[in-house]
Amino acid sequence: MSSAAEKLEWGGPLDILLVLSSAADAATASMFHDRNSGVFAAVCAGIAVVALLFRHRAPYFVFAATVPALVLGKVILAPLVALYTIAEKRRARGLLLTCTLVAFVVYAINEFWVLDHPVRVILQDIIYAAMYAGTPVLLGLLTRTRSELSARLKEIQTARRDQQRLLVDKALARERADLAREMHDVVSHQVSLIAVQAGALQVTSTDSASIQTARTIRALSARTLDELRDMVRVLRASGTGREFVMDPLPGIGDISELLAASGIDSSITAKDLSDVEISPAVQRAAYRATQEGLTNIHKHAPGASAALDLRMDEGFLVVTLTNTRPVLPPSAFPSDQNGLLGLRERAELLGGSLRTQHLTGGGFELVVRLPAHA
Repeated sequence: MSSAAEKLEWGGPLDILLVLSSAADAATASMFHDRNSGVFAAVCAGIAVVALLFRHRAPYFVFAATVPALVLGKVILAPLVALYTIAEKRRARGLLLTCTLVAFVVYAINEFWVLDHPVRVILQDIIYAAMYAGTPVLLGLLTRTRSELSARLKEIQTARRDQQRLLVDKALARERADLAREMHDVVSHQVSLIAVQAGALQVTSTDSASIQTARTIRALSARTLDELRDMVRVLRASGTGREFVMDPLPGIGDISELLAASGIDSSITAKDLSDVEISPAVQRAAYRATQEGLTNIHKHAPGASAALDLRMDEGFLVVTLTNTRPVLPPSAFPSDQNGLLGLRERAELLGGSLRTQHLTGGGFELVVRLPAHA
């Protein structure tokens, strides 16, 4: 329960004001009506007044505590507050009707006999008694209805926002599926042509180096198509409620195969990795960093050799890929540095860092530090 609710239930400003008003009402009744005066009547009036502090937690008890003082004609306001609270806080219509009838009968009896009214004003007294007992009940029911309508309105607004969000998600899912389909159609067509041309070169060429290059190109094209199809299926299944299980994503154990398939004269060194548990996300990041580094060597340093070093350093996996100066002129492939930017973002999201530098002999170095348990 919140502190605000506790204050409301155990003597908030409004309750204190009601208690003071009821105390003033009881004092006024004692001053102007000396009948039924005495210690017992004063105690009953005091109980009725103090009980109002507990009206939120036990409204029926509070009403019962005010009845003796009402019978003795010592309080008027306290039973009204108790009836209002019952009507506002409780849904038991039978008990509410019973409390209302009790207040009506007691007030009417006081009007008939305690004040010695003549018979000619009995009808008027009944109307007063009905107004006395009915007004707080009607106000309490009105307040509760207003609160329920406000809560219902909030629920409708929340449901409407959820519905709008669902419509937006569906639109995004459709757009994602369309983009995935378009990407698959365009990219897979081009990569398939590359694979076909590489296969033709592998069959028709007589040069062993050309045959090996064509075989590598064809294998890389086939792997690219497989990964592309997996990613497209994931994009198309996202948001549709269908589950799609991808093949296991590559990790550190696949880096050696990646180097061997790259066609680059390369070496790999791994230190202090055997007894360390590295999270799958970090392993994928290390694999993608190596993959991007090898791609950049192909593009910017053709003919260069590469050395990959994997080691642990104070809880961080350090991936260092260096290459020598290029032997051939750089290729004319377009480059917008998005690959390195993406790697830097991936490393920072995992709590790591990425650093690149040109080496003195014309080579290049890529260093990625990743926390092992990110």
